[in-house]
Amino acid sequence: MEFIKTSGSEISALCDLFNYYVTKTTCTFYTNELTGDQLSKNLIFDNSKYISYSIYIDSVIVGFVSLTQHKSREAYDLTGEVSVYLDENYTGKGIGSKAIEFIEKYAVATGFHTLIATICGENINSIKLFERNNYIKCSHFREVGKKFNRFLDVISLQKIL
Repeated sequence: MEFIKTSGSEISALCDLFNYYVTKTTCTFYTNELTGDQLSKNLIFDNSKYISYSIYIDSVIVGFVSLTQHKSREAYDLTGEVSVYLDENYTGKGIGSKAIEFIEKYAVATGFHTLIATICGENINSIKLFERNNYIKCSHFREVGKKFNRFLDVISLQKIL
């Protein structure tokens, strides 16, 4: 498994992967498929503190892990948001945990203090993934999103590094 900093050349493949989650799941609260340009803005950053890595197995992109800004106000500068998206055929194989471990090492090296994962309340597999990696539930917002004609909860889990 390799983690390679996400570049524009990978966006098309990552867009296909991500749009599966947009159209078929509540793992993301986007309700319309993203274009390559839109996804690029979510994964390629001007600020070197924030980063996304594409995950490769045998030269095939199987997902990405990102560390993004939690909130734009200065007091949040040492808190980041972590996300992991994997090709549906590569879930449940330990890749998510390796991705979290990888991005946490980057976060520590760049001075982050806390990481937060924001997850749809019905995404039990993702919640369990982060709990297995020592993230603890710190918030539960009820019915704050609406997708597929139903209201959805949002749960945040955090890890102090």
